[in-house]
Amino acid sequence: MNALLRPALLALGVSDEQYAFVGRIDASLADAEACEGSEAMAILRDGEPIGFYRLEQHARTIADMPFDHTTVGLRSFFIDSRWQGQGLGTLALIALMRDVAQRRPAVQAMVLTVNVRNTAAQALYRRAGFRETGGLYHGGRSGPQHVMVCALPA
Repeated sequence: MNALLRPALLALGVSDEQYAFVGRIDASLADAEACEGSEAMAILRDGEPIGFYRLEQHARTIADMPFDHTTVGLRSFFIDSRWQGQGLGTLALIALMRDVAQRRPAVQAMVLTVNVRNTAAQALYRRAGFRETGGLYHGGRSGPQHVMVCALPA
């Protein structure tokens, strides 16, 4: 994410129902800028933003539970509503995991939380290789969330 992409990122959004799970991008960008170890990332297609996510260096911030220091957190992942339903979410997840593995070779896994009611996102994360840990995180604003982990590619 850089200053040139910011206006296009701020124009991205999801359906009203999805906002309960992902939140607004302006709030996520502001939070990423204020949080040490949080990295705002744009998902690009042909150079244009179609989605967004945040990487959290301190995986504990994802679910308020300890994770190995070789684990990073994934937060606020979404594809703009105009681009949903085309398989781009799975492709973006696979690409971002490859990117993290390449840029941060010491990192071995990624963790995220997903609301128990957000079955579409759960299916997406499973397609990308994430598996439930069996634990639930209860600190989310929209109710309990599954904790999911995926090993990064070698």
